[in-house]
This record gives sequence, structure tokens and C-alpha cells, in this order.
Amino acid sequence: MADAQLPPGWTLQQVRDVSGDQEAVALGPNRTVKWVGSTGPDETMRPEIVLGFHSLCLVKPEDDDDWYMGSLYDDGSIDCWTAYGDLCEALRGL
Repeated sequence: MADAQLPPGWTLQQVRDVSGDQEAVALGPNRTVKWVGSTGPDETMRPEIVLGFHSLCLVKPEDDDDWYMGSLYDDGSIDCWTAYGDLCEALRGL
């Protein structure tokens, strides 16, 4: 996708090396992303960066410095269920 982007200072190969997934990809942010990791109602997120790892993904929202892990569905939507304080921690959590 033309609008897909990587985190500043990162290459796709670095993302692949740290995650251990040599098929990781940068995905476009134009998709539905929900936070479902709390007991309250689901919250919609506005993704800035989305990294795909088969059926999992990491999302960095526009208004947040945290990274959110979630499930990537066939229709492109994402349900996030856990958060990490930095990208390295999130990549290792895959």
C-alpha cells in the first residue's frame, strides 16, 4: 500500500529481525481498529502505523505513543487486546 509507513528510524528488515518474522509487512492505516482489551465498551483507534505479522499486528495510534497488539482479520479490521510501552517490547511480545 502506498500509504503504509514504518516507525521513524526503522527499516522493514529491522522489524523482521527483532520480531523473528521474516514475512512482516507495513500495512496502510486506513482500516477499522478497536481496543477490546478492557471490560468497558470497545474504543475505536485512529492508526498511524500498522505492522502485520500473519494474523497478528502491531498498531501505533495517531494520538498515543504506545503500541497495541491485536488480531488482523481477513477484512483488514483489527481488534487490539494488549498494549506495550515501546516497539521493541511489542515486537518481542509477538
